[in-house]
Amino acid sequence: MESPAGQLSTDEIISAMARLSLPELEQVFGQVLALQAERRAAHLSADESTLLIRLSQGLPEELRERLLALRAKREEGTITDAEYEELTQLIDRAEELHAERMAALVELAKLRGVSLPVLMDQLGIRFPENVR
Repeated sequence: MESPAGQLSTDEIISAMARLSLPELEQVFGQVLALQAERRAAHLSADESTLLIRLSQGLPEELRERLLALRAKREEGTITDAEYEELTQLIDRAEELHAERMAALVELAKLRGVSLPVLMDQLGIRFPENVR
């Protein structure tokens, strides 16, 4: 069901996001968190704002694109040893960023005095189906 004035409904947005690859979903997630942080900035403490900014940090676009290209080469079987090493380093960096974001999420939950699942629900954060 489409909303008035040609706007997408929440269900349509979620349906479209479900079709994104994990890197694309992470990029959208970061942008949504940044937008949410901007809108709540007047209502947040400095600590909450800092944590929300940390949550919105993702792999820079050029590294995300390189990661996708290297993964494709690996799947095709055309990756060189040097490219494989680069891929491993990029995967490690992406995992470090994810861990940093999760730590910020845990800190924010503690700061707000809610459980992690409650905070994730409040922020609209959902794990992709393949992560559960």
